[in-house]
Amino acid sequence: MEQVYIFTLSALFALAIFDLVVGVSNDAVNFLNSAFSSRAARLRTIMIVASIGVGIGAIFSNGMMEIAKKGIFNPEMFYFEELMVIFAAVMLADILLLDFFNTLGLPTSTTISIVFELLGASVGVAFVKELKEKDRLLYVIDGVRNYINTDKVGQVIVAIFVSVFIAFVVGSLVQFLTRLLFTFDFEKRMRYFSGIVGGIALTALSYFLVIKGLSGLSFMHKELLDWIDQNTLLLLGCFFVGFFILGQVLYWYKVSIWRVVILSGTFALAMAFAGNDLVNFIGVPVAAWDSFQLWEASGTPEQSMTMGALRENVQTPQIFLIIAGTLMILTIWFSKKALNVMQTEMKLSQQGGGKERFEATGLSRGIVRFSVWVTSMIEALIPKRTLKYIHSRFEKPEEEKSDSIDKPAYDVIRAAINLVVSSSLIAVGTSLKLPLSTTYVTFMVAMGTSLADRAWGRESAVFRVAGVFNVIGGWFLTAGAAFVMGLGIAVILFYGEIYGLITMIFLVGYLVVRNAIAYRRKQRKEKEAQKKRFNKEDLITISGIMKLSSQNIAGAVQTIDELYREVIDNLAVENHKGLKACKKRAKALTSDIEDLKSDIYYFIRSIDDSSVTSSKFYILILDYLHSMSNSISFIADTSYTHVDNNHKKLKYNHIRNLKTISEKMQQQFQKILEILNVSMYSNSTTQLIKDVSSIKDEISELIEKQIRDIRTTESSPKNTKLYFSLLLETRVLIRSIINLMTLFKNFKDQFRTMTNEK
Repeated sequence: MEQVYIFTLSALFALAIFDLVVGVSNDAVNFLNSAFSSRAARLRTIMIVASIGVGIGAIFSNGMMEIAKKGIFNPEMFYFEELMVIFAAVMLADILLLDFFNTLGLPTSTTISIVFELLGASVGVAFVKELKEKDRLLYVIDGVRNYINTDKVGQVIVAIFVSVFIAFVVGSLVQFLTRLLFTFDFEKRMRYFSGIVGGIALTALSYFLVIKGLSGLSFMHKELLDWIDQNTLLLLGCFFVGFFILGQVLYWYKVSIWRVVILSGTFALAMAFAGNDLVNFIGVPVAAWDSFQLWEASGTPEQSMTMGALRENVQTPQIFLIIAGTLMILTIWFSKKALNVMQTEMKLSQQGGGKERFEATGLSRGIVRFSVWVTSMIEALIPKRTLKYIHSRFEKPEEEKSDSIDKPAYDVIRAAINLVVSSSLIAVGTSLKLPLSTTYVTFMVAMGTSLADRAWGRESAVFRVAGVFNVIGGWFLTAGAAFVMGLGIAVILFYGEIYGLITMIFLVGYLVVRNAIAYRRKQRKEKEAQKKRFNKEDLITISGIMKLSSQNIAGAVQTIDELYREVIDNLAVENHKGLKACKKRAKALTSDIEDLKSDIYYFIRSIDDSSVTSSKFYILILDYLHSMSNSISFIADTSYTHVDNNHKKLKYNHIRNLKTISEKMQQQFQKILEILNVSMYSNSTTQLIKDVSSIKDEISELIEKQIRDIRTTESSPKNTKLYFSLLLETRVLIRSIINLMTLFKNFKDQFRTMTNEK
């Protein structure tokens, strides 16, 4: 059996590598996002600072992997072979869960996931054990309680609610007061406040490092920690004086103290993350390693050796920490999913507009509506003069009102507050022995500061609130999913033994690879969509507008051409799967065009003064494209619904007529693409419009013929409805095409006239 456990250990450490990669991809947002979003420094500089923090934190990390060995379950209640089942189940579940959240781009807590996976796996194994010995379910459930450290689990659950609420409120309050003091035009005031900012912010970060960071490092002796605890106020006073002087000196040398605070905060959070959260990734395999060594040294059979010895503190081998730290740094630099997770928090906290990541919900609308009402009531109680003063402190200077898509998500003040408040709250929580989640605290502080900074305006509030609830819901989903997955996999491994382990490893590997392939495919699609979006440099002239419009029309026309043919062909043979794919693709086309329409504001502000009148042309082009995409979406959706409901197949002559229309439409679509490619706008476009109009007339004749047939022959009401719907919507599609090409022809002629006059 020793070979089996050696294989299990090898598998656990291999899985730990994957877990480390997906876990760091999720948690990197905690310490990178503020510096990244505010552009406090070059990306390379931010990454180097974070890497140093991660490296130091990992190398000197706490070797006592308490939570994995005795924090959730009572090890003396389990035999060695049972603990190996628990540890294997936890690693498999953790990889699946974190990879799923990373693929969605949602931040979640690795601490909560590991805690509830351990809980689920422990409960699963304990339940199976008790079920063998007891015949009544109540006795089984009562027996399972003896295996679990219920007090610790209760603390974690309570900490979720407490940390979320406190972080949001404190972040909002501190940001509001800070902005009230400094305003958005803060550079002018730094002559007097640079030293104070440096003293307060850097002292808070130092307190965080001392309390949260150093207390978890393996080389820190108890005597030194006791001295720090007894002389905390003295240390903080010395820190404040030193950093006050530093802040003032930096101002004299024209160095922004805010950027220093942001980089220092990034380092502090990265170091504490690596020093304290490393257990989430390698704690389980290290606990399994300790268990294996204890079993091997004892000579006791694995079925009868209880693991109470795990309650003793055993230091983690330094080589494990060095390897883990190296992998964490590499993941930070090369993980694309880490950037994906950062995009979620950045989108929810960005200052100003832009494409929102989440859709509004009924709950978010209700909360915003209630908040607007409460705000109006509070403002009614505040003197107008005071209210006017407060509003004036939140006004942006002209240079801050730039609507460039490439501008920072928010300024350095908010980024600094995010880091300082997060660090301080985590430090306080650690000193009070509260099991706070770094992810929860940093995310909710960021949401609180964005709300206080008026980043959630009336135009974006419903989307931001919906996003926050999506993320928070994901956190609670993490706990539930982690528990269920840990329990389920543990039961499978308990009964399946080595064969179950091998099967689960292959299954997890397959799912992770499949997610990776799907994620890369999604990234490629997003890059292709990004190419369709305007480039500011290309839009300063009318010719740039012409070029962009041609590209948008060509892309939409080609997609609509393919979709129309595929819908009719699939409808003819009642291909349910094919129609579903068409429906999905049509919806994606509509979404792409809506994205282009959402950029109209930035488009108008980007073009030069001589081309402003041409913006109307671009707006109308997008409107016609949107109408065309809506038509093809309706055609695809109606056809899919008909087949999905198992209604009667369309009559042969109906299918024949639709295919004839489809073939003629295809010919005209190809002509449109040729016109756009070779710039034959005048004569060719005129003839095209005539040909397309003739198809519209033909459809009108088919509608009249169907009306006559209904009165003379028996037909299905559902078929008639579908046939009419397809014909009528095709007419709408053709009308949009005619309007589009007429507009394009007229604008091209106008552009040519203007060019000749010059």
